[in-house]
Order: sequence, then structure tokens, then C-alpha cells
Amino acid sequence: MEYPFPINIDKLIETIVYIANNVKHKTFLHIFKVFYFADKDHLERYGRFICGDHYVAMKFGPVPSLVYDVLKYARGDSTFFAPPTEKAQVISKAITVRGKFVVKAMRKANESEFSQSDLECLNSAISKFGKIPFEELSELSHDQAWQDTCRNDIISIETIANTLKDSAGILDYLNNPYPDVK
Repeated sequence: MEYPFPINIDKLIETIVYIANNVKHKTFLHIFKVFYFADKDHLERYGRFICGDHYVAMKFGPVPSLVYDVLKYARGDSTFFAPPTEKAQVISKAITVRGKFVVKAMRKANESEFSQSDLECLNSAISKFGKIPFEELSELSHDQAWQDTCRNDIISIETIANTLKDSAGILDYLNNPYPDVK
């Protein structure tokens, strides 16, 4: 199954800003992991990811692919959002990267981009994982989905769903979200 969620780049940028403003350790890794745990929670409870990003099984755990591209652009070593695109301007006004991995939000997040369920899962992940040291957080993210995926490959939505309590129900929903519509 392909990732069934459309990517919302505006919400993704606001989510980076939101997380960076609310975690103790404002590093790439901490932002990646809060995204991952918030998305798993949201998938389990509401049947979708918050921003629709894809996760890649990298050395230190799952990494949201487009989030990584945005952060690399903010750091100045990616042309993925090269100016004069509108998104390049939005990113430049939203975040910056100090050193190699420390993210600084330049403003508050526009919370109107989020649903109540988005904020609920983000706040839960921030509360549970936002203060955990690098090594421990990386280890926590080495869950079964990460273990079952070759390094640097995309972690399938089925593999992530299989780590959740009602994996069969979630996969049924993802395969047919509107069962009564013909």
C-alpha cells in the first residue's frame, strides 16, 4: 500500500515550529522522533498521520523525509526548496539551524493549521519524548517497524501500523476508509 495521506507542507512547517518551541532538546533528532511518535499515536487513534510525511529507516531511527529536507534547507545545505519558491520564503521566516543540528523557531506556530487531534498527539509526544536524551530517544525509536525495514528505505505504512494495538483494524480502515460508500 502506498502512503495514503496527502502531504501538507504548510502544516509540516508549522509542526516543526511547534515542536521546536516546545521541546527541551531542539535538535533534528528530537524533532524527528516527536514527529514519529505523534504520527504513530495519531494513526492509532484517528487513522491518519498529522502531516502525511513518509518515514525512512535511518541509523538513529525513523526520519520523516520531507521534514529532513526542510531542516537541511534551513541549515543551508539543500536546494530542495531553492528560492524564489514561496515555500523557501516561508521556511526562512519560520526556522533556522544553528551549528549543524540545533533548530531555532523564528516565531510561534500558526496553530490554526492543526486539528484538535493533531495538537493532542503532538502535545502528548512532546510531553513523553521532548526531554529524553539523544541516545535513549534514538533507542526508543528503534521499534519493530524500524527493525523490519532495511536502512535508508521507506518504512511502509503497514509496517508502522503493525506496531499498533489494533493493526488489523487500522489496516482495514486505510484500505477502505469509506466502507459504506459505493
